Amino acid sequence: MSDESVANRIAGIDWAAIYASLRERGYATLPPILTAAECAGLIGLYEHRERFRNRIDMTRFRYGVGEYKYFSYPLLPLVEDLRMKLYPRVAPIANEWMEALQIEQTYPATSAEFLARCHEAGQTRPTPLMLRYEAGGYNCLHQDLYGAIVFPFQFAFMLSKPDTDFDGGEFLLVEQRPRAQSRGEAIRMAQGGAILFATQYRPVAGVRGFYRANVRHGVSTIRRGSRFTLGIIFHDAA
Repeated sequence: MSDESVANRIAGIDWAAIYASLRERGYATLPPILTAAECAGLIGLYEHRERFRNRIDMTRFRYGVGEYKYFSYPLLPLVEDLRMKLYPRVAPIANEWMEALQIEQTYPATSAEFLARCHEAGQTRPTPLMLRYEAGGYNCLHQDLYGAIVFPFQFAFMLSKPDTDFDGGEFLLVEQRPRAQSRGEAIRMAQGGAILFATQYRPVAGVRGFYRANVRHGVSTIRRGSRFTLGIIFHDAA
């Protein structure tokens, strides 16, 4: 896999199965796209301050226990490649979801066109980020909303190796349906693999058509070791 480009790896994924999972469950797990060497390379850049525009101490803001850093423009080539190549794969189903929910919103075919829309609206700060948790760390349930323009999906890539680098730290998704109790899932990812999930809400079929189910995500407590992830968010921040 190391000799293949990111574009080829993404093209080799069974996207029909990914779309089916999104429609049924609101999320999908992807097989490893990043190599172990690429994961290690990203982790090794975490302390390079010049690559990032901002660092957030999660404890300070009561977001959880851990920290994350937003990349600066220009993005690291690998991060840029992932953002640009993954967007066209999910834009069609994003439009499908808007139609199902009868929301008058459409998304262009390319990431460049979508980012131009963000920047015209004053959302110009890059949002791809890296997150680091040590033992005892966790991330409270939240949504990554940075302005009026929001893309319906985002990706989280596992950079560390579960059961070797850390224990615990499952990815959490909680779905709130109207007039019903919340439903949660704890999801594990392989190193280099990813989860594709709803940023804010998803359509759920009801007796009178589709309705919105609100979705939040987080990370369960890390019991041992260090856990690094890469977040690919498509909308920029105000």
